[in-house]
Amino acid sequence: MTATPDLGTPRLTSPELASPDLLRSVFRRHAAGVAVVTAQGDEGPVGFTATSLTSVSAEPPLVSFGVGTGASSWPAIAERDHVGVHILGEHQRELAATFARSGADRFGAPTAWREGPEGVPVLDDVLAWLVCRVVARVPAGDHRIVLAEVVLGDPAGAGRPLLYHQGNFKGLRE
Repeated sequence: MTATPDLGTPRLTSPELASPDLLRSVFRRHAAGVAVVTAQGDEGPVGFTATSLTSVSAEPPLVSFGVGTGASSWPAIAERDHVGVHILGEHQRELAATFARSGADRFGAPTAWREGPEGVPVLDDVLAWLVCRVVARVPAGDHRIVLAEVVLGDPAGAGRPLLYHQGNFKGLRE
C-alpha cells in the first residue's frame, strides 16, 4: 500500500478537546438507521426516536439502544419488562420527527399503532418490528444502555430504510 500525501489525511493542527458539542459534531457525520422504541407507561404508551440501535448477539438474539435518563420515556423503559423496537422506512420522516420532538403527542393521530404482545405498543407500516424483553440497563453517563432479548417480531414491511445524517432524516440512495 502506498501513502498518498494530503488525500484523506486527518487534520491534526486544530483538534478539539472532548465535549458534548464535539461528540455531536462528529456523529452528525455518521449516517445511522432510525428506529422508534416504545413501551407501555403508567399513563399510556411512550416512545422515542433512536439512532443508537445495535444488534448485539444472534444467539441469544440481543439488541441494545441508548436512552437519556432525562427523557420522558425513561421512567417507563426503566420499569417495564418489555419494549417494542421499530425500524422506520423513508416514508416515515414525520413519524420519526414526532417521536424525536419533546412534548409531542406521539401516539395521537396521525400515528397508527396497536397494542401488541406483552402489552407493547406496536407501530403500523414500519419496515420491521420486534418485541424484546429487557435484560439489563447499564449506566452510561447521562444515558442508560438497554440490553434486550428478542421475543418475537415481523421483518416483512415494505420499503427502504430511513437514515439520520447531518441532523436530518433522509432516504437511502445507491
